[in-house]
Amino acid sequence: MLLTQKLMRKSSLIIAFFVAFFFTQKVKGQSSTELEQIGYLLSDALLYSEQYIVPATDAAVYQASSAWVNSPKKKEKWKVTLGLHTNVFFVPKRDRKFTIQNSDFQFFEIEGATSATVPTAIGNDNQVYLVGDLGGEEVRFETPQGIDQETVVYPYLQGGIELPYGFEFLARYSTKTKLKRGDYQVYGFGLKHNFSQYFPKIEAINIHFAAAAIYSKEDISFDFLDIDTAYGNLGINNFSGLVDTYHFQLSASKEFKKFELITNFIINRSSFEYVVDGQKGSIEEILPVQDVINNLLTRIAKDKTNVLGEVSGRYQISKFYVQSSIAFGKFVNANLGVQYQF
Repeated sequence: MLLTQKLMRKSSLIIAFFVAFFFTQKVKGQSSTELEQIGYLLSDALLYSEQYIVPATDAAVYQASSAWVNSPKKKEKWKVTLGLHTNVFFVPKRDRKFTIQNSDFQFFEIEGATSATVPTAIGNDNQVYLVGDLGGEEVRFETPQGIDQETVVYPYLQGGIELPYGFEFLARYSTKTKLKRGDYQVYGFGLKHNFSQYFPKIEAINIHFAAAAIYSKEDISFDFLDIDTAYGNLGINNFSGLVDTYHFQLSASKEFKKFELITNFIINRSSFEYVVDGQKGSIEEILPVQDVINNLLTRIAKDKTNVLGEVSGRYQISKFYVQSSIAFGKFVNANLGVQYQF
């Protein structure tokens, strides 16, 4: 938190410079103090945004990492598998809230308190008011709500086609899933290779193993800060986290007649990008707020590595397969799918 505050203090000076440059081109007669206050307002919004959205984008990576490999077993060449899956992410209590204090901010204060506990994007719908003064007029708004859900459930389609030499091409796509305060979407593709084919004695006892390399894209958006000032709405009502994940997986399974028990070891590396978007505010006529904030948001973009374990069971009914899995690590994620093999 201390490092974040120091970073935002530096950011506020940069924001103030941009504000002073653009604002004075459009509006004359404003004091340097007033221009500085606009810079501090934007800096506070930036500080709040990081603590609000990062838990949600971290969770999105886990949601996108589960149930990629239906089975490490080698199939017949050109066999196609199509499946409908439902993913269930269990929202952890520790990431649902964070604490703010008046000392965190340079422009705003918490109305009627010196500190408050507020929700992250995956938290509840509790709100407090933040207030400040700009040009002799009060700036007052409610902090953004979280999704207020114990679980996040979304369906997606996944398919695979068996290629020569034990390779399988995988693809996944979900439409935008509406959350209570935003939406979520994931899609991606990958390549799996079966290695147990090189060890006939192992395959003879129905043991299979494979490796897979996968890329996925996660897009998660939330309603954010609706702030009106004497110079117009700031236009930061929507906040998005865009995540690119490169995912490597080792899989092993044991068949027991029609039932297959599968274990997976997963490691992924994710790149995060944050943007405020949506309809621009009326203040854009005198100050490009979205561009200023988005330039500063690159400072909180980070790459992260996650390690997950996953256990899965798959049961065959003719050409249909029913499969359930659970992935665990920092978060817990469950998945249920029904597949058909052509």
